[in-house]
Amino acid sequence: MMTKSGNDGNGLPAPARSSGEGSRVLRAGFIPLVDASVLIAAVEFGFARKEGLVLELVKDVSWANVRDRLAFRQFDIAHMLSPMPVASMLGLGSNPSPTITPFSLGKGGNAITLSTRLFERMKEAAGLSETASALENARALASVVEAMKRRGENLPTLGMTYPFSSHNYEFRYWLAAGGIDPDRDVKLVVVPPPLTSDALAAGAIDGFCVGAPWNMVASERGVGRIVAAKQDIWPSAPEKVIGMRPEWAEGHPETVSRLIVALDAAARWCDRSQNHDALAETLADARYIAAPVDIIRRVLAGQFNLDAKGNRRDIDDYFIFQSGFANYPRPSQALWIYSQMVRWGQCDLNVAGTKSAASAFRPDLYRTALGNENAPSGSDIRMEGDEDGDRFMDGHVFDPSHLAEYVRGFAVGRASGDATNDEEI
Repeated sequence: MMTKSGNDGNGLPAPARSSGEGSRVLRAGFIPLVDASVLIAAVEFGFARKEGLVLELVKDVSWANVRDRLAFRQFDIAHMLSPMPVASMLGLGSNPSPTITPFSLGKGGNAITLSTRLFERMKEAAGLSETASALENARALASVVEAMKRRGENLPTLGMTYPFSSHNYEFRYWLAAGGIDPDRDVKLVVVPPPLTSDALAAGAIDGFCVGAPWNMVASERGVGRIVAAKQDIWPSAPEKVIGMRPEWAEGHPETVSRLIVALDAAARWCDRSQNHDALAETLADARYIAAPVDIIRRVLAGQFNLDAKGNRRDIDDYFIFQSGFANYPRPSQALWIYSQMVRWGQCDLNVAGTKSAASAFRPDLYRTALGNENAPSGSDIRMEGDEDGDRFMDGHVFDPSHLAEYVRGFAVGRASGDATNDEEI
């Protein structure tokens, strides 16, 4: 195990320091979630310092704040939701300042939690077992929603973290796979991640999709039941990334490369289970997540208490910080995000949008820093969800070269594109 003053090396040469940029101080915004681990470890365990960087981490309260502070140059880089750079390059949302990512922060970490009251209704309505699958849970919720409509009850209010978020698209994907229209059968609202458990306890919402550790915080308080994890919906779904303004990246190429080398080393360190005790203790600190260290440690291990009744589930590789090229910003994943924006009516499908969405993920900067030998082989535009262990929960396969056909293939969706033919990449 490493101490905070050391490092374990990553076997990669640091980028040449010839541009005169010198030592850099980077202000980085983050949200208190376990998927900020790589960024936090880069600071606390010396990986940034080894590359001549000083990272000043600033804890923020919402993704909208992080977006705005990056746009207004209060941050140099930021811990961001993977759809945020895509949305920015498409000009979506308020203040859509161009943003790119050269580095993903890993895979996994999200889950869907419903109130214990709503889950009990699902069990009664559908004869649901305690070991029901994510799809069975979604279908059981659909039966409850139909009953609520017949009785004139208020439909469930469900929280997610941001309109352009993996949580929103994963929640919608799960709901739609069960036969629920997210825009007609439930009410989706934005709730900051640290407030989700309290909102559920207060009855302000009936469920949420959010990153760790807040799902297990709710289940251990006895106010929620975890009904699906990110791995159930699509294991390779892109999660959080490092966002930066494109002009800043162009003006600081050496700093970007040094940052990627530092984050790569930190991600490798975070992946090693022998380092998880030290990582959990660091994350639990009030400066970062401010959650119980034992919950964070179990989340890192993929050991879940689904509720307060003793029902448990172990999820292998619930968090993957580096292995399997988890940090590679693959443009086909950006295009999948774009497909979901089109599916739910956030934007149109056209050639210009396709190019803009793909441009948000920058594998060229990753390769410049780490070399082609440390990047995946093959095309950066590939089929997604077509391999064993990486399937979508409803069996769909994403072919980026047939975006229009893919979006039209769903029974539930609000797709409003001007494309009538498949878009070729």
